Amino acid sequence: MDKEKAEFAARLRAALEAKGIEASAAVVEKRFNSRYDGAAVTAQAVSGWLNGKSIPKQDKLRVLAALVGLEPHELQFGGKHRVGDARAEWPASLPAQDRVMMDAYLRLPVMQRKLVRELVAVLARAGGSGG
Repeated sequence: MDKEKAEFAARLRAALEAKGIEASAAVVEKRFNSRYDGAAVTAQAVSGWLNGKSIPKQDKLRVLAALVGLEPHELQFGGKHRVGDARAEWPASLPAQDRVMMDAYLRLPVMQRKLVRELVAVLARAGGSGG
């Protein structure tokens, strides 16, 4: 098993656990196939993903990522930025806790980021004076 496959398997198992989904081939196979429009995958294929023997093709990776609430590139590559992606550098004047919060926000799935933006907009309109 090579390092890339092992790291993918670890990310997949962690993402499943974070979503409260049992990291078993049978459970993931059933949930995956209920969302996938192509030919059904086997428990053996899912076992390969979970055990670091293989990484699914992109069409399957997209469905698997949606199942665990991640962007496909996050599931495939982890926190690593893709070539051409600029890492956000926060100004030194921004308090450390705000930098941590912004980094966490950027790791959220798209729909969760949208909810956070909507919440901030509502709070701003309400004129919150918190600090």
